[in-house]
Amino acid sequence: MARSQSSTDPFPAPTRRGRGRDRHGRGIRSSATGPYLPPLRTRIGMFDMTIAATVDYLRGVWPAELSSVRFEVAPGPDSAMSVGGVERWSVDSVARRVVFYRLPIQRLSRLHRNDEFHQRMIIESCVFRAVAEYLGKDPWDLAPEHFRHF
Repeated sequence: MARSQSSTDPFPAPTRRGRGRDRHGRGIRSSATGPYLPPLRTRIGMFDMTIAATVDYLRGVWPAELSSVRFEVAPGPDSAMSVGGVERWSVDSVARRVVFYRLPIQRLSRLHRNDEFHQRMIIESCVFRAVAEYLGKDPWDLAPEHFRHF
């Protein structure tokens, strides 16, 4: 069956495809949760969930030392720069408080592969290093049984 040509140009211009393209006259696509509900997974939610899960794990390993410690998340440190660069966390042993700074951890960490798994690993490593600083231990000593198979 022969196809009819509607234009004389043998190479028509490619169509621009984007996130909100109008497909078959149905209108621009919306999010899966609808216009009135928040997205199911956000970067902030994933960050908070990773911090909470790692802290729960470490509290299970070190219950006596970490039972009364408050773990908090803040967007960034009060001072923009310290002597060694931008802080990723701060530890206050007297007030028994550890604060994680979300933006420096997410934005200033150099990942060799930028996917969800490596982002979680960076967040977990910051939690381990901050808790190790609080306890005065090496991060590898926090869960020795967890890494025994290596």
